[in-house]
Amino acid sequence: MQHAQEARTTSAEHEVRADLAAMPANGSPYRLGAALLESLAQEMSALAEQASALLRMPPESLSLDADIFAQIVRRNVPRWHFAMLNDTERNGNLVAALERGVPAGATVLDIGSGSGLLAMAAARAGASRVFTCEMNPLLAEVARNVVDAHGLSDVITVIGKPSTELDPERDLGGPVDVLVSEIVDCGLIGEGLLPSVRHAREHLLAPDGIMLPSAARLYGRLVNSEAVLKLNQVTTVGGFDVSLMNTLTTRSHFPVRLNTWPHRFLSEAAPVLEFDLARDALEPGERTLEFPATADGEAQALVVWFELEMGNGIVLSNSPDNPNSHWMPGWVPLEKPVLTKAGETASLRLRWSDFTLLVSL
Repeated sequence: MQHAQEARTTSAEHEVRADLAAMPANGSPYRLGAALLESLAQEMSALAEQASALLRMPPESLSLDADIFAQIVRRNVPRWHFAMLNDTERNGNLVAALERGVPAGATVLDIGSGSGLLAMAAARAGASRVFTCEMNPLLAEVARNVVDAHGLSDVITVIGKPSTELDPERDLGGPVDVLVSEIVDCGLIGEGLLPSVRHAREHLLAPDGIMLPSAARLYGRLVNSEAVLKLNQVTTVGGFDVSLMNTLTTRSHFPVRLNTWPHRFLSEAAPVLEFDLARDALEPGERTLEFPATADGEAQALVVWFELEMGNGIVLSNSPDNPNSHWMPGWVPLEKPVLTKAGETASLRLRWSDFTLLVSL
């Protein structure tokens, strides 16, 4: 079995490399595309080597101190989990929202177990049954152990697969009463909030079920910051033009701890997106944004932040005015800089997919 798996992986890698070798070279765009595929082949090869090494090791010899364990954890478990679990404002608000929003005896589905925190908070709030799903096998196993250590395994079931693969009858015993889906990134949608809620609302939540959060909003301001711009763009170094590196820049949103870098806002804050998570279609789309300019300048990006309505007056936010949040504001690069003039309105076009935000003129 092990050798067959290794053979299949090696064969797939060789096929990718053979296909690359057979493709005609046709200038820089071709070479970049080919290099992208080769990078993917290298990643596949590294994963196959790690899997093969694990298969050769007896389970009892795999300790938490093993180098291969550390490699896999580093690759598969983002470090932001630790910052998130130390965000006292976020954790306190979420626990309070569940205490106030989960009816006694309700069944609850928590999407994205992580450490199991929200599932345990739902159980303590009075839920009779809590299901929590986690697609990362390492995190799912950690959550099971945490839940068991708190004596809650009779109430909480950790399911090791994404919510979109759940069968409501087989996995949950029927649609649930409450859906908890705090799966957001700096720009609200990057962790898959829209497709996850879209699916869960239709297939996993009872028709009169409770959504936590019930609504999500995104705000933004035009900003100028040469310092942040240089985190995602280069020109010359040591007298050499290395601007071709810009073909590898992040074109959609990414997190930035804005208060640590010099910056200047060039507009008032304005609404960017708003979703009623219980009723809206939650599909990709586009819209025009208008920002009242407050200063003359050159806007290089849109800084965005979200608000999550958790019910009973509880709102989670990563506003730039809240630097203690583990969620940083999002930086959405503009395709081209926009000149602003105080007193005038700057119009931009926003496009959003299930996972990304893009802004253009």
